[in-house]
Amino acid sequence: MTRYPVDDKLRDFSSVFSRNGFSIYLVGGAVRDFLLKKENHDYDFTTDAEPMEVKRLFRHTIDTGIKHGTVTVLFRGESYEVTSFRTESGYSDSRHPEKVEFVKSLSEDLKRRDFTINAIAAALPSGKIIDEHEGLKDLKKRTIRAIGNPYERFNEDALRMLRACRFAAKLSFDMEEETFEAIRTLRENVKAVSAERIKEEIFSLILSDNPVKGLEYMRLTGLMEILLPELYATYGVEQGGIHGDDVYHHLLKTLYRAKENGHDWKVRIAALFHDIGKVETRRKGEEREYTFFGHDVKSAEMYEKIADRLKTSNEEKFSVSHLIRNHMFSYSPSWSDAAVRRFMRRVGKENIDDLLDLRIDDAEAISRKVNPLMLIALVERINGEIEKDAALSLKDLRIKGDDLIREKIINPSPLMGRILNTLLDEVIEDPTLNEREKLLKRATELAREL
Repeated sequence: MTRYPVDDKLRDFSSVFSRNGFSIYLVGGAVRDFLLKKENHDYDFTTDAEPMEVKRLFRHTIDTGIKHGTVTVLFRGESYEVTSFRTESGYSDSRHPEKVEFVKSLSEDLKRRDFTINAIAAALPSGKIIDEHEGLKDLKKRTIRAIGNPYERFNEDALRMLRACRFAAKLSFDMEEETFEAIRTLRENVKAVSAERIKEEIFSLILSDNPVKGLEYMRLTGLMEILLPELYATYGVEQGGIHGDDVYHHLLKTLYRAKENGHDWKVRIAALFHDIGKVETRRKGEEREYTFFGHDVKSAEMYEKIADRLKTSNEEKFSVSHLIRNHMFSYSPSWSDAAVRRFMRRVGKENIDDLLDLRIDDAEAISRKVNPLMLIALVERINGEIEKDAALSLKDLRIKGDDLIREKIINPSPLMGRILNTLLDEVIEDPTLNEREKLLKRATELAREL
């Protein structure tokens, strides 16, 4: 019989419980992933000791969620979340249990969990595997199946429906039929879940090993229409021309290429949403051709609304929407050096690599036979400007706002920003102007003109 490998630190940690007459088990992702031969040291423990008893066993603890039985134990440089065996009841809002009772039975505790593959426990310190819900069988079948009655599990916590899609994406598993049908039936309940919890699940799904599978489950169960209606609306929207796919499948293919190419999280998110604006900007052209003028800007605006709805940080929102807004750039060898510098300023030097990655993913999603020569040529010219230490932002100018004040050219005001930005525009056109005396002289002229 397979046993979970218990290292010395886990053995010493669990022995504190056993010496005091308590049992403790490792449960959830760490056990599941060990059985799947995947790395996972994100430990979740469950015990028959109640929260206050756990606190008495250790010198350093944090009341993470003591009302619901969870205490974080600080032990030899590690933080271990320990939750007491419990049962839950009364989920009137499809999110929070109205009643939590601590119990002494591992079996009762395992019954309240979401999916069979997450309810496999390992007794500590022995490492003996305990499987009361055929989780091992479902791991072998590569199946996501709710414990017991799926309608009851999803009524208890509606987020579990989205988690089912996320686990399908993370593990490349299929969803068991009754579990799938329960999600389709109860999908509206997901509206009661907080935006923060939904965002965490959706982003984890997108950044998983098989995001296409998870997104397809979202679409087929109806969750996508509720949570990401802008993406759902792209299904079946023909593009014509060089595109053999509708907008939806092109977006999924672009995301897949971003994942396969190992690109940054921002690029992967942008890949999924970079063309959602095509639904609103599509116009009929000749024969089966369509035009999508301005879809890049529209897509960025739509993504920002999605990000606001999911309560992402402004930094996350704008870093992704910036890539979407600029993904339609078109380079030509006829560009002047100043044009290259203007492109670098508009995009931001720190975003260039991500934008080029997105462009590659987009092109590969249309045709795997991508000729990268134009992009290589652009990269070479960009690197040339970087080597020349070309001024691309206000911090690269040889004067600052303090210099304008010190030289009594202008007092602090919005006009100062206009002058500095005009100077930067002129320096980008002619780098030889980026000298202190030349800039001060030109700033004086601009202050008089403006």
